[in-house]
Amino acid sequence: MTLIETERGDLTEQHVDVIVNAANWSLLGGGGVDGAIHSRGGDEILRACEEVRRTTWPDGLPVGEAVATTAGRLSARWVVHTVGPRYREPHGHEETLLTSCHRRSLEVAHGLGARTIAFPAISCGIFGYPAAEAAPVAVRAVRAYARQHPDAFDVIRFVLFAADVDAEFRTAVADLAGDAPKG
Repeated sequence: MTLIETERGDLTEQHVDVIVNAANWSLLGGGGVDGAIHSRGGDEILRACEEVRRTTWPDGLPVGEAVATTAGRLSARWVVHTVGPRYREPHGHEETLLTSCHRRSLEVAHGLGARTIAFPAISCGIFGYPAAEAAPVAVRAVRAYARQHPDAFDVIRFVLFAADVDAEFRTAVADLAGDAPKG
């Protein structure tokens, strides 16, 4: 059975098999989580992303898709990069795309043989997705994957830097999992 939990902290310090990067389409670094992962992980991640751009996604990574690279100097074994949707009014397909980010990240990580994975609050930074709306979408997506693939992961963790975002994810885990959040 997969444990779905939350933790307030720094994603780049997680000792897990996979850290998920809330990347931009270029895969070449940016701000927020993306910038922190590239900075802490080192040039190996940038070189791997450049290779992905040369070989697999020459026009950049589409929103909702995911791809794996080395984790460089991070404690994780791999980084799975995914591009979240920008939150817009009026709403379009943001929820579907955010669900896809989580599902595709889990599919890629599962394909690597990862047992533990840590997610940030995808799209909740400069992409403007309110945490109160994103958290239930993210938790439903990972819970659905864990139910469909009960032996795929030991731990799926949401690692959240800001207290208000952490609170929203803890609430979503408690409400949607039917038990108290761990972490």
